Amino acid sequence: MQKEIRKKDIGIFDSGIGGVTVLREIIKILPNESYIYFSDSKNNPYGDKTKGEIIKRCEEIFEILLKRDCKAIVIACNTASSIAANYLRKKYKDIPIIAIEPAYKMVYDYAYDKNTLVMATKGTIESERFNLLFHKYDNHKTKILECVGLADVIEEGNKDKIKKYLEENIGKYRGKIENVVLGCTHYPLVQEEIGQVLGKNIRFFNGANRLAVHLKDILTKENLIGDNERKIEFIDSSNKKEKEERFYKFLEEEDL
Repeated sequence: MQKEIRKKDIGIFDSGIGGVTVLREIIKILPNESYIYFSDSKNNPYGDKTKGEIIKRCEEIFEILLKRDCKAIVIACNTASSIAANYLRKKYKDIPIIAIEPAYKMVYDYAYDKNTLVMATKGTIESERFNLLFHKYDNHKTKILECVGLADVIEEGNKDKIKKYLEENIGKYRGKIENVVLGCTHYPLVQEEIGQVLGKNIRFFNGANRLAVHLKDILTKENLIGDNERKIEFIDSSNKKEKEERFYKFLEEEDL
């Protein structure tokens, strides 16, 4: 009898290295898995692209990860999730697809009566998925901010540019906000800087932890939980060495 060959890797992709914030949470819950992370920084940002362009690019990345025989795929990009997740689930029915989404429901669950700022890309804010979520859980104390170019600035990694961007775009909310929803996986990488601009006692929300828990539930249900020596492979569409270096640096910033 031929031995069954089990798929080993979990595929994760984002428009750049920002999805490392999702991967960090996944590793905490699933430490004995192997991962392939695809950073599409050549085509970053997704937030300014059309729906058709985003879906087409997501399909291309899915094909790359499926050829690597991934057992599940995580969409670690809020824009891609909001626009393409339902389409991808219909097309790729034989593989679990887990998608990040802005953590606005968490505000409803844990801090409903607080003044809230949702920071997200244009693509996420305009998506049907986000608008359904927002109108269902609207606390009527929420400002929505389209952070055009912020993911790009974070991807670049210039601290002075990041500080300048945040001062110019969210400085007006200083002292007026208690909750911040980080609606792009790049944004937790500058959470400290956002807090410095907005003031003390800001409570941050992002969907990475809940995604990680959901991923474990799905893998358990499908009998796909691994017991491997952890391996993380990084692929970047721009083939820039500095992207890989920054990815592993961010990955190691928290004690895993």
